[in-house]
This record gives sequence, C-alpha cells and structure tokens, in this order.
Amino acid sequence: MKCRKRLLVLASTFPRWKDDTDPPFVYELSLRLKKHYDIHVLAPHYPGAAIEEQLAGLQVTRFRYFLAPWERLAYGTGGGILAKVKRSPGYYGLIPFFFAGELISTIRILRRYRYDLIHAHWLIPQGLIAVIAIFLSNRRIPLLCTSHGGDLYGLKGRLLTRLKKWIIANSEALTVVSRSMREEVKRLGADHEKVHVIPMGTDLKNRFVPPETRQNKDSLLFVGRLVEKKGLRYLIDALPLILKKHPQASLRIAGDGPEKGNLQSQSKKLGISDHVRFLGAVKNEFLPALYQTSDVVVFPSVIANDGDREGFGLVLVEALGCECATVVTDLPAMKDIIIDGKTGFIVPQKNVQKLAEKIISLLDDPEMGRSVGKKGRRFVIERYDWDRIVRQHAALIESIPR
Repeated sequence: MKCRKRLLVLASTFPRWKDDTDPPFVYELSLRLKKHYDIHVLAPHYPGAAIEEQLAGLQVTRFRYFLAPWERLAYGTGGGILAKVKRSPGYYGLIPFFFAGELISTIRILRRYRYDLIHAHWLIPQGLIAVIAIFLSNRRIPLLCTSHGGDLYGLKGRLLTRLKKWIIANSEALTVVSRSMREEVKRLGADHEKVHVIPMGTDLKNRFVPPETRQNKDSLLFVGRLVEKKGLRYLIDALPLILKKHPQASLRIAGDGPEKGNLQSQSKKLGISDHVRFLGAVKNEFLPALYQTSDVVVFPSVIANDGDREGFGLVLVEALGCECATVVTDLPAMKDIIIDGKTGFIVPQKNVQKLAEKIISLLDDPEMGRSVGKKGRRFVIERYDWDRIVRQHAALIESIPR
C-alpha cells in the first residue's frame, strides 16, 4: 500500500475557530487536498484560539509569539498584517516576535515530523521562514510557495525585493493567482517553468449558485475588506449620481476594516446614510444569500498609494457563481475573470462618473444584467470551481521531486 504524502502548510490567514469570518481560502484548499495528502497547518495564534486541534480532519498548530492578549498581528477587522502595520505603526514592534515565533515553531515541527513538501502561502513571511527553517533543521524538503498578491505588490524596497528573489530561487515551484502576477514574478527572475497560475477556488456547484428567481429592488452590494485598495470610497461617491436616477437604490457593504469610520463619515457628508448599510464582517455561510438578493455587485478596486492591489478577485468569482451582474475596475487581476460586456462590465479605476453610469445602465435594464450574469457563471464554473483547482494543485505537487 502506497504511503500518503504529508504536507506542512504555512499560512498567516487561517480560521481561528469554527465559523470564523476571516477569509477561508487556505483552509478550503487544505480541506480538499486532505483527500490526497495528510495535512498539517501552522498558523499564528490568536486570543481564544486553540494551540493544537483537529479541524475537520486537518492537524492545526498555532504558534505563540507574544503575550496572548497581544497576539493580534494577524486576523481580525484590521485586515492582514500589512494593513495593520500601515494603520497602527505600533504593530511593527510585534513583527520580530512573530517572525521568530513562526521560525522556531517551524524548525521544531520539521525536526519532529517527516514531511514530503512544505506549502508556504505568501512569499513573506511564510516563504522566507520556510527557506530558513529547511536550512537550520538540516532537512531536504521541497518548497512550494504561493503568492496571493499583497506580498508581491505591497512589499516594496531594495531589501524586500532581494528577499523575494532569494525565496523564489530556493523554491521548487511557485504559484500565483493571476496572469498579471506571473509577469511580476518573472520580472523578479523566476524561471518560466517554475511559475504556475493557479487561483484559489470556490464551491460553485453547491454554495455559490443562482437563486430560483431574482427580484429587482435596485440593490447594490460590495463584499470585501474595508481597505484602500478595495476602492469603496469611489462607489460611495458614485451613489448620489445613481440615486438621482434610481432614488430607491441602496448599497449593502459586507466587510470590515480600518477604513470603516472614514467611509461612514463620507456617507453622512454626502447625505446618503439612509441608503448605505454597513453589515460588518459576514460569516461565509451567509454570503450566497447576499449575492442572490442583489441586482448589481460592484468591486471598484484601485491601485493603492503604496502600490498594493488585488492579486485575484475571489469574491468576484463568488458573485458570478450566483449569476450576479458585476461591475469592476480595469485592474489586470479583474481582467482574468471579466470579459467586458460578456461576463461583466469594466470601468476605469477611480472614475466615479463612469462607475455611476454603468451601474445606472444595469438598473435601467435588469434583463441585460441577468443575461451577462448567466454567461459569467458559465465562465467561472469552467475555471474556478474547487474540483478543478484542487486537481491542478495535486498535479503540481506530484510533479515536484522529493
């Protein structure tokens, strides 16, 4: 009987407990890969989370890096690590402890167990930690790194660029979640054969499915973290223009983050607070119902001032799975998913007038939105359903020599 391979997964975003509201994509991928492999996940600790547990058949270890009440560098409403340190520079003081805690835990685990491969999500810090830990633990273990975008676009500077090049050079394979990211890592010197475009997936057959009927109530929806690169301020600026033509229109905002206060103040200043609902962080199980009861879903993403941008629009895939009419901005990651006028609609980023005009046209013509939504679902179900994505990951893992 052939022994199952054992994988060590390093991540900084992973459910802290059942029904966590943080993005579950690493968990969802690991959960499906456990059909083929034994999976051990190492993730940061958070107050109230278990240090060791079995989560849906996954072995999970959460490393300690500071006094428990302060272990809040990852997770939560402030967004990821990068977003938190930008908003509150005091978090910088936790970074050396975080790095040391994860490195020590990784070395201990490598010395205690046998693994056939390490899968590090994000080049920095997980990829960097994996390279160092493999060397210090004197283990010959192949490394697969996945970049999700923030680590590639948001971490700039000569030192960080050199580190990314070093990590890529010491990885057996690298996956990125969009074609534009592939070009970016190639500019960092990655060999063409080493880089694979494999996005994260979602359940488009059982969860993110269209409703039996869709009633038109001029309902707009935004889903995502409330951070600069999501561009929500431009959608709020567009809403007064939309209300002139559709006075009953409303905008639901599903997500939380450091920009929430500013966005609420913006809504009040524009006099549209009665038309905007901030739902906060929404549990993943409730997201399909939000999409299914929305006429238009809008993702007005932008390139942030520091260069950070979307790596891949997974929430956009979810919306298309529910046959929603979608409006997005002209970022390369969005163009992987949206064919303008066929699977959705593209407008220039930060252009409030064009954004409002496109949304108004869809509210004027619900049939056009439904037609494009149907084409969008056919497009994503062929490319982004978890069954396909897991097969791609498994094939890549099998191709990496031990």
